[in-house]
Amino acid sequence: MTDPFWLTWWIWLAGALALGILEIVLPGFIFLGFAIGAAVTGLLLVIPGFAPSLPVLLLIFAVLSLAAWLILRRMFALPHGQVKTFNHDINE
Repeated sequence: MTDPFWLTWWIWLAGALALGILEIVLPGFIFLGFAIGAAVTGLLLVIPGFAPSLPVLLLIFAVLSLAAWLILRRMFALPHGQVKTFNHDINE
């Protein structure tokens, strides 16, 4: 019997790659968190015998994506209370 498509590890890694490319086109660390979550989920599916149901797998993906987004937000955020200002125009 074949596994359902959501248990195929390379589909999750391909989705992570697509989300990573989407992050380059539309930056903002939103898609990067989802890409990291999908990549880790795909790597978890490589483990022999790890075959959760679809709701459990989606919960794992959601928790990993949220954790990745929160870590990225903390790592790359401006220090508290600072606002990004520009003193020059790039067109000058």
